[in-house]
Amino acid sequence: MSSEPIRVVVVDDNPAIVAHATAALTPICAVVGTANDGPCAIETVMTLRPDVVVLDISMPGMNGFDVAAGLAEAGSGAAIVFLSVHVEKEFVKAAHLVGAVGYVVKSWIGSDLQTAVRAASAGERFVSPVR
Repeated sequence: MSSEPIRVVVVDDNPAIVAHATAALTPICAVVGTANDGPCAIETVMTLRPDVVVLDISMPGMNGFDVAAGLAEAGSGAAIVFLSVHVEKEFVKAAHLVGAVGYVVKSWIGSDLQTAVRAASAGERFVSPVR
């Protein structure tokens, strides 16, 4: 296993969620950037080239699914972990269709986000409990 920390970009339109996710990840990761909307997310990820992108689904203008598709089209190799309030299995299925390897429900940030990012970095899937 590499001694280098996992490089992560956190994307969410809610600054409190960005701060909470960053705090949860800091013990095991290097949060190298953040973004609060889709276009900024694509630019930030393509510039910083993180290992993993923690990505909100419900953002105004450009949702997380569109961002994930845009990142894939732009050639990003970053693993995608969605971070969402949505607990329905349909959202998890949609996330996997756009290439995500992880799905964390926001209420589980404290217990699941580190696990999901570690798994994504290793090429493995992780999904929080959903309905």
